[in-house]
Amino acid sequence: MIKVLFVCMGNICRSPTAEGVFKHLVEKAGLSDQIYIDSAGTHSYHIGHPPDSRSQAAALRRGIDLSDLRARKVKPKDFAEFDYVLAMDRDNYRDLQSICPPNQADKLHLFLEFAPNLDTREVPDPYYGRGQEGFEHVLDLIEAASQGLLADIRQRLSS
Repeated sequence: MIKVLFVCMGNICRSPTAEGVFKHLVEKAGLSDQIYIDSAGTHSYHIGHPPDSRSQAAALRRGIDLSDLRARKVKPKDFAEFDYVLAMDRDNYRDLQSICPPNQADKLHLFLEFAPNLDTREVPDPYYGRGQEGFEHVLDLIEAASQGLLADIRQRLSS
């Protein structure tokens, strides 16, 4: 079982969107029994809350339901439990580095490293931003990186 954890700041916009998009992709690929997916936040602002309604609406327009997800805070033990810990941006990457055990550092990545054809390495936070267009842009970035991540995991599963 390969375990993937997506991480943003509050776990109500980017990381639950990534969790939902990637779960959808994994289900379509028939790999749900081989890949476990979760999300968390580096801050505890929204623990127990569902994803932002704008994130939910944007995802639902693409056939992805985020309504059952609930925010949680990342824990140091997540590095032992997960094979991939994927930060949405450099700020959250640095926050994760500060709690990452040295022997688990190879698990920590910026999520958009898995989308090398994009001209950015960070998923911008749509919470305060360009309205619904910002949430759609986040979905576009996440879908691209999810494809690359799935290819990476498929390669890992076949070796």
